[in-house]
Amino acid sequence: MTMEIAPDIDQRTLVLTRTLNAPRERVFEAWTHPKHLVRWWGPTDFTLPHCEQDFRVGGKYRFCMRAPDGSDHWVRGEYTHIDAPARLVFTWLREDNDGDIWCDTVVAITLEERGASTVLTLNQTTFATVPHCEEHSVGWNECLDRLLLFIATQHT
Repeated sequence: MTMEIAPDIDQRTLVLTRTLNAPRERVFEAWTHPKHLVRWWGPTDFTLPHCEQDFRVGGKYRFCMRAPDGSDHWVRGEYTHIDAPARLVFTWLREDNDGDIWCDTVVAITLEERGASTVLTLNQTTFATVPHCEEHSVGWNECLDRLLLFIATQHT
């Protein structure tokens, strides 16, 4: 008897964790206001010249991340779950230069209080291929590093 083995979902699911030295309300706010997003969103040295956000369940967002080489990387989606300040879930659709979708996943951000700190867990699932997951791992890690710096430099 031959048994087919399904593709390894774990290798196509991204889970990242960071501890931020700030209350979760402040961390949640950094994710939910364009005035904050433009200061930290994107991989290292990227900017966010376009940041549309209708922050509510069913609301949509559309961001343009501009790379240091001047190339634009568009992402859009819809907020599907908001439980302030503990959890945020949204679809993640990456567009190519023709506006076609090449990445269709779901991102969940969970914020857990740990004393005066917040543990952020990012879960993005399920990528079509392992290389897409690995590419997003690099980008999200750089993005979360920028979030850590942004949070650290904000005054309460």
